[in-house]
Amino acid sequence: MLSDGIILVLIYFLLKYTIAWINYYNQSDYRFGNSIWRWTYDYPVKGKRDISDLDDKVFVRKRRKRNRTVTIMYCIFFLGFTVMMSFTSNLLLFILE
Repeated sequence: MLSDGIILVLIYFLLKYTIAWINYYNQSDYRFGNSIWRWTYDYPVKGKRDISDLDDKVFVRKRRKRNRTVTIMYCIFFLGFTVMMSFTSNLLLFILE
């Protein structure tokens, strides 16, 4: 139970760190908007080169980094949810014993 609590705190700080990076990318270009929880509107096409890479290479690279960071944030969020469920079940078992 103690290890779950420590892992949960570490995941919280890791989540805050990734959200800070997403906010940094959002403020670096006005086209990203202010959303933290969704990917950018211009989705990259898998298997084909992004056509806008020829027009605005800097923005496209930033967009790909931001989308990757949002994906990592979702993974951390769901990992934190799993650890929180484990922590809650261990806490309930401790209380009921």
